[in-house]
Amino acid sequence: MENLLDHIETPDDLRKLNVEQLPQVCKELRDFIIDEASRNPGHFGASLGTVELTVALHYAFNTPEDRIVWDVGHQAYSHKILTGRRKVFHTNRKLNGIAGFPNPQESEYDSFIAGHSSISISAATGMALAAKAKGDNRQIVAVIGDGALTGGEAFEALDYAGGSKANLLVILNDNDMAIDANVGGLHQYLIDVITSQTYNRLRDKTWNFSTKLSDLGLNVQEFFRKLGHGLKSLFFKESNLFESLGFRYFGPVDGHNVFQLTRTLQDIQKINGPKILHIQTQKGKGFKPAEEGQTEWHAPRKFDKNTGEMVPLPDKDTIPPKYQDVFGETLLELAEKDSRIMGITPAMATGCSMNILMKAMPDRAFDVGIAEQHAVTMSAGMAKEGLIPFCNIYSTFMQRAYDQVIHDVAIQKLHVIFCLDRAGLVGADGVTHHGIVDIPFMRAIPNMTIGVPLNEIELRNMMFTAYNTPQPFVLRYPRGNGEFLQWKKDMEMLPVGKGECIRAGEKLAILTVGPVGNTAKKAADYVAEQTGNQVAVYNMRWVKPLDVSLLQDVASSYTSIITIEDGVIAGGFGSAVLEALETMNYSGKVTRMGIPDEFVPHGTQQELYKLCGYDFDSIVKQIETNYIEQ
Repeated sequence: MENLLDHIETPDDLRKLNVEQLPQVCKELRDFIIDEASRNPGHFGASLGTVELTVALHYAFNTPEDRIVWDVGHQAYSHKILTGRRKVFHTNRKLNGIAGFPNPQESEYDSFIAGHSSISISAATGMALAAKAKGDNRQIVAVIGDGALTGGEAFEALDYAGGSKANLLVILNDNDMAIDANVGGLHQYLIDVITSQTYNRLRDKTWNFSTKLSDLGLNVQEFFRKLGHGLKSLFFKESNLFESLGFRYFGPVDGHNVFQLTRTLQDIQKINGPKILHIQTQKGKGFKPAEEGQTEWHAPRKFDKNTGEMVPLPDKDTIPPKYQDVFGETLLELAEKDSRIMGITPAMATGCSMNILMKAMPDRAFDVGIAEQHAVTMSAGMAKEGLIPFCNIYSTFMQRAYDQVIHDVAIQKLHVIFCLDRAGLVGADGVTHHGIVDIPFMRAIPNMTIGVPLNEIELRNMMFTAYNTPQPFVLRYPRGNGEFLQWKKDMEMLPVGKGECIRAGEKLAILTVGPVGNTAKKAADYVAEQTGNQVAVYNMRWVKPLDVSLLQDVASSYTSIITIEDGVIAGGFGSAVLEALETMNYSGKVTRMGIPDEFVPHGTQQELYKLCGYDFDSIVKQIETNYIEQ
């Protein structure tokens, strides 16, 4: 049998096929994704779940003239493959390759950048209103998962779009999962809709019958639409949530029946105004291990596509732990000693290792869904009542709750401890996921303390210090592994705002925060071995409050200073040092190393450190340059 996928370079090629050929395209797409992801890992399970939907969308709609806005983009691999990127898909998430998420700079078929959740309905509403204003006759589709629908922006968009009468189709991809299992009242509501079999059977029969009558020229669908609304009221305590907001609701529909999806999408295009199509899919569809282990297979490492066995991880006793696991295990230790300690995360329980506390103390850890603003203010409410919440949010997602950090926590000086996982450059997830701006935006907030641990032992000690210091705290730490095999030391209080010298030197001092200090020390050791030049290295630990006393000693002892941080230079740690040195009338040279004033693409962390100029070799070169200029 001829391979159809080999001849599809754009959706125009797909639309030349007969509808009877679409199941074969779906099978080939699914096999292609499995084959590629087994060798080059990425977001796997969600993309397997949307194969039929993607084929149906590009077959039924005239893309790119019609717009498809994907929410998050975990589910968009089939979309990328069908829109001209099949031959380069092996470069997915690699440096200079295609991005793991939709990005308009990469393809005209990517209508909107999609790395953070819950944005698709807002963006699509804006596009629909723009089309109306310009008189463009194009269709606008937003594809959003049930996990992303828990985000506050999605509710705001639904409320506005329903009232705006914008010509918009929202496809609710309901697979009962985000990365971990979904939570909350909306999740239960969708289950109720899906499981009301009596209503769904009656609705399907009513709609099919009305379609047949319409084909005969009888305009009866409006009557049956009203009848369907009555059926909803009969079988549910309240009317349909989405119809209450002004949307025409269709579904639930089998999201793996490409014929039904295609026919439904073609029919819905004929209906003006805001519409919601509710489809049911299975995350990991077509690959049994991914169907059975949906969290583990959300973004798996390399695996054998025939057996489903993942490439074995190194023995835990032979490598340092991940920072996230140090957080999770340390939090459990603290919680065992103090019943006031609570854990909060917005849908990243496994990703940040909050699941360790959840498993041991399920009544003390809370996954609030994809709702960062709620996570922060709920933590503030707990703190107001005397609890001690550890609110763990990836750095890139903390950006979404900035107002709540200021208004609900910092102004009231509440004892909320923000643990910012994935701070700094994160690697293959790329531009939307790098946690590079948290130092500047947190540093600007009064009453805020910011600690950046050098290693996992210092992370434990900072968590213990934050627990014992009743004020707003930020602890930021990177994606990846630490430095030590033996890291479970007794926790100690660290003096807030006090750094340390970790390598003595002369003429030149390097000031660092975070694990990049380990790289700086190795670079200084290397230069000493090669040239005899001794460079001092300081682990400053705290961005706020800065150790001014230590900085005064540095200013009086060294004629040249280098600052290094895994974050943006503008407004970051180096800027804080410059501000302090200015008050000391320091006349020496200051060089800041970190991320320049630009967005950073995807690649491995080491590749990106080199690209931004603060990997080992770059630090060595900067040391040598500064010594030559002395």
